[in-house]
Amino acid sequence: MGVDWSRDVLLELGSRLDGEVCSDLIHRRMYATDASLYSEMPLAVVYPRHREDIVELVRFADRLRIPLIPRAAGTSLSGQTVGNGLVVDVSRHMGGIGDVNLEERFVWVEPGVILDELNRHLRSTGLFFAPDTSTSNRCMIGGMVGNNSCGSHSVLYGDTRAHVLALEVVLSDGSTVCLEEMDVEQMRALEKQDSVLGRAQRCISRLLDEHREAILEAYPKPQVERRNMAYPLDMLAHSEAWEEGGGRYHLGRFFCGSEGTLGIVCAAKLRLTPRSSFNAVVAVHFDSLDASLRATVAARRHHPAAIELIDRRTLQATEGNIEQRRNREWLVGSPEAVLVVELYGDDETEVDRLLSELIDDFRRQKLGTHFPILKGVEAERIWALRKAGLGLLMGVEGDVKAITFVEDTAVAIADLPEYIRQFQKMLLPFDTQCVYYAHASVGELHLRPELNPKLPEDIEKMKAIAFETAKLVKSFRGSLSGEHGDGRVRSPLLEYMFGPEVYGYLREIKAAFDPKGIFNPGKIIDPLPIDQGLRYPPGFKPVLPSTFFFFREDGDILRAIERCNGAGACRKTALAGGVMCPSYHATGDEKHSTRGRANVMRSLFMEDPASAWSSDELYESLDLCLSCKGCKSECPASFDMARLKSEFLSHHQELHGASLRNLVFGHPDLFFPKVAQAARMGQKLSESSVGKWMMSELLGIHPRRRLPEFAPKRLRTLLRRRRAHPSAGQRGKVLLFIDAYADFNEPQIGLAAVEVLERAGFEVLTPKHQPAGRTQISKGFLADAKAHIEQNIESFLAYAEEGIPILGIEPSEVLTFADEALDLVRPSLLPAARKVASMVAFVDVFVGLELEKGELPLYFDDEARQVLLHTHCQAKSLFGSASMTRALRALPNTKVELIASGCCGMAGSFGYEKEHYDVSMAIGEQVLFPAVRAASEQTIICAAGTSCRHQIFDGTGRQALHPIELIHAALRPSE
Repeated sequence: MGVDWSRDVLLELGSRLDGEVCSDLIHRRMYATDASLYSEMPLAVVYPRHREDIVELVRFADRLRIPLIPRAAGTSLSGQTVGNGLVVDVSRHMGGIGDVNLEERFVWVEPGVILDELNRHLRSTGLFFAPDTSTSNRCMIGGMVGNNSCGSHSVLYGDTRAHVLALEVVLSDGSTVCLEEMDVEQMRALEKQDSVLGRAQRCISRLLDEHREAILEAYPKPQVERRNMAYPLDMLAHSEAWEEGGGRYHLGRFFCGSEGTLGIVCAAKLRLTPRSSFNAVVAVHFDSLDASLRATVAARRHHPAAIELIDRRTLQATEGNIEQRRNREWLVGSPEAVLVVELYGDDETEVDRLLSELIDDFRRQKLGTHFPILKGVEAERIWALRKAGLGLLMGVEGDVKAITFVEDTAVAIADLPEYIRQFQKMLLPFDTQCVYYAHASVGELHLRPELNPKLPEDIEKMKAIAFETAKLVKSFRGSLSGEHGDGRVRSPLLEYMFGPEVYGYLREIKAAFDPKGIFNPGKIIDPLPIDQGLRYPPGFKPVLPSTFFFFREDGDILRAIERCNGAGACRKTALAGGVMCPSYHATGDEKHSTRGRANVMRSLFMEDPASAWSSDELYESLDLCLSCKGCKSECPASFDMARLKSEFLSHHQELHGASLRNLVFGHPDLFFPKVAQAARMGQKLSESSVGKWMMSELLGIHPRRRLPEFAPKRLRTLLRRRRAHPSAGQRGKVLLFIDAYADFNEPQIGLAAVEVLERAGFEVLTPKHQPAGRTQISKGFLADAKAHIEQNIESFLAYAEEGIPILGIEPSEVLTFADEALDLVRPSLLPAARKVASMVAFVDVFVGLELEKGELPLYFDDEARQVLLHTHCQAKSLFGSASMTRALRALPNTKVELIASGCCGMAGSFGYEKEHYDVSMAIGEQVLFPAVRAASEQTIICAAGTSCRHQIFDGTGRQALHPIELIHAALRPSE
């Protein structure tokens, strides 16, 4: 390394920067890997605040020969952002967007700008930045430049390089240069400069003057549209300095795809493109992969905007993902492959004509079996499914995964069918299956052989397949990388692909730009072997700890942790929609993302599972996880951080003991009866300064929070005293699960539910039962939760077998039966748990959907209602918001608007806790609070979750109703 890495060195660096330098173990674990196969502990993580920080950092690193590993969102599949030096993360601070030049159609941005956020910012202008990666909701411009990213529509728009007008780059001596288009005279003038850039230009000019033909022969042939191997010397060779009629010389575009090995980009000037007027998709089904590839060649004649392939194995993976199951409705049967062909036009009529011409052409050639057409929201769903491909495949059960090491090859479009046929033949001796999907339009399929990266023999297979693939690609004069870059995984094959002579020229260029080798060493030039530094060392045999959860879907806790492949879907912002990951939305800190927590957890459990339970690092990492369940549905790999957090807390508290606060909030069944007996006195006390001090010191409640009031009478007491409605029992029976909050705090909701159900003709059964286990799960008392759940399953089985619906008021309580219960109960009770789970429902949704059928004898008033609905985070994560929205829309004269919010930020007791108050309110302020504040006074605010309603009140002063209260209020008075 050339330097003794003492604390003083890092302190010196930190004193020089406005940004942060983090060398603690938790940050090093988080940044040890990206979305690739590789892992290596960095020395520290640096968050530069601006260009001057990068300049200072580069000068410091150059003086001490410290490696710098530039990183944006860290979604790289090839290991570009893994290394043992300083990771330079531009995502935290460098997200500025400059003024948009509408006349010349460009904008300057910093490297930490998220692609979708940029295009959302541009929406009103009618312009957008065209490259569209599958990671568009979290990938950043810096990473797109580093990888020369492309995306699904590159057949129409090209790659990132085509849209870069200029780059502001910090070179190895700390100088800042603007790399933009220049003519031959300007280029020759640059050669004469006594600077890093001048030296580099002299090197490039000499190589092209002396070896142009050899260079062009070594690079992919011109018909290959995707080409991202090493440095694009071939692009410069076609500029006007060396080719008559060639384009302008452009070192900024030369930097695209250089993976941070030549300098660090601190700003980019991007060309903007007008948005299309109208588009539609046809999802062509095929009974063979080969037919789909032949159809791709035919489809290119119709000038599509995109042609994306989704194979059968990828489609199968969508069946196990909550989010993507909702995006499969267009599928007909089980095709071997689907081509998603998108066409653009000036209006719908033109697009319909283009679709008809394409489909007629396919049918004449007997290509395709079904041709569903999708527009608008339906088209967006199929693109969401396609984008989820990587994560879906990593979520497949077991250790055998479709791994990324030859997934980025590209050939000429005319060669694609034959290339894939030969690739399939090449794989036969290796006895492995392969996944095929993605950018068929430009001759680039993501080929992902299924291997077990923990087995030494499969790593040997990986090395052999990688080399045989390189030989095959070279025989077609294709590109080993089309868009994902070389990184750790493909750089070892570059010398073979280019030959020693031309690869030597690339080494000269690297040395000219970076003489001390500080910029991302080991990528592109002088790489480590392909099998060195893998995330799982060959022969890795983990020690499995005992757990409360069975982790039935994965087999064990380690495999559950390993679902996270690092693709970073959890890093999307609140503006992107969805639930995952609320604390990251609020803080923007990697350690509060699902991926950051998973990286820490995996690292600890790989080292020593027994000591992981007592880890303060892991406790800190998990502290702001709200257990919203967003990751279980929105992470394509269905990663369930809430379950893992509960497992960890349970063991951690066994070792260290539980706090009084966790004991109280985790066991309302034990504490609520005692407190309720003195409800009035307790409430007055809680409002006094003495009471607030006690709650703050003893329970850690934030002084700005008011705990829920206790009602004078319990719901169960009130139900025993009321007389059933005459209609009760005419339509059958339902069981109402009474949670502690409805029983002790909000009995009016339970009474409303009972009256609605009885007037609808149901006898409402309210047998005694144990708590659902939700609060125990959330606070890490899994042994108690398991006992409660098993007793409830045994009690409710007879009702379930009789076909009696089991209805709940509080969403999280109901969902315990449908989710965690199935993974906590003993094996002999699992069939009963599944039967009970099949009969549980939210009471409001149950009533609303029955209303929708038109079968309930319920009569409502004629009052017009405008409803603003916030759905509980776990409910929308596991079941979506559609059923609850439909339930309320079943009311006459009722208009329902769904707030595009994620978690409210309260999350049970989380928002009450004083150390979490600020984050809780910040989460609410992102979408929920502004939407409620903007609503008129006449608008009814609805939220099914107890904590959601309290959060809305604390954040906006508006009182929210439970949906069943609204349904009850809309009933005509009983006759």
